[in-house]
Amino acid sequence: MNVGIEWLIDAEGCSARLLRDLETMKRVCNLIVADLELRSVGEPAWHQFPMPGGVTGLVLLTESHLACHTYPESGVATFNLYCCRLRPEWPWEARLREILGASRVTVRSLSRGEDVDRYEEAALVERSHSGREG
Repeated sequence: MNVGIEWLIDAEGCSARLLRDLETMKRVCNLIVADLELRSVGEPAWHQFPMPGGVTGLVLLTESHLACHTYPESGVATFNLYCCRLRPEWPWEARLREILGASRVTVRSLSRGEDVDRYEEAALVERSHSGREG
């Protein structure tokens, strides 16, 4: 039984200045929540690390959660969005390029609550397509 979908996003080549900016990261998360019509439970939790560190944030949602972590020293921002209700995919690549200056955005998604056998079967298919044995 499918109980949700989880997106794992890595944005690379981002502006270190923007990754250190708490207001910028709040803006990104607020856009995700608004655009996908998600509902926040209470106030988001944010932490800004001492210079030259980044930002970490967590938004508890009625649909589950949104987390972000930034690594200015590496130019990387990571996001994790888990939704128990079907949602369209947010335009991660376009938005993170626009707002954070990302040069590369990788988006992975997976269904949650699927049968383990189906995951194992998918992993075997993936390995066979890549030419690796496993």
